[in-house]
Amino acid sequence: MRSICVFCGSSDSVHSDYTTAARALGALLAQKGMRLVFGGGKTGLMGAVADGALSAGGEVIGIIIPSMNTPVLAHDGLTRMEVPADMHARKAKMHELADGYIALPGGFGTFDELFETITWAQTGAHQKPVGLLNVKNYYAPLLAAMDHAVAEGFVFKEHRDAISIDSDPTRLLDTMSKYEHPHEAVKRWMREG
Repeated sequence: MRSICVFCGSSDSVHSDYTTAARALGALLAQKGMRLVFGGGKTGLMGAVADGALSAGGEVIGIIIPSMNTPVLAHDGLTRMEVPADMHARKAKMHELADGYIALPGGFGTFDELFETITWAQTGAHQKPVGLLNVKNYYAPLLAAMDHAVAEGFVFKEHRDAISIDSDPTRLLDTMSKYEHPHEAVKRWMREG
């Protein structure tokens, strides 16, 4: 993995543990020579992950839509900023540039990006690893919902198990580097075999 797309919240009104973890993840990616691709913002965890990567000499590419490309929201110190026309084009560009995906804590936008990425893997649209950096056990309720979906037959266990989860960024990246796409589950889901 040479390029990681990070999905995360942009709120400044969160516990400092979240922003500290975001900054540490950004720095770790840079130290490992991995490019950071993210939503282009300077607030909340978005700004922290970018600042962490930049402070460690990393390459950081922001992908932001025109309405958010303002002095108040857009990070102005990135390696490169791209401004696609809308949210659909933004997410497509983020996916195009990434070799893997990590979701830090966030809100509806983060959930949207995370689940779209998982769904694309489920249908075979990509074979890239997806990870959750589970800071302060933020994702516990969401993981419980995923487990419930498996138990009720809406999600294949292989697809649920394909999501890497850890509270430590180094361990998370290590697990993601060993990712094996569940090809047989994709075939079953798509009723190809």
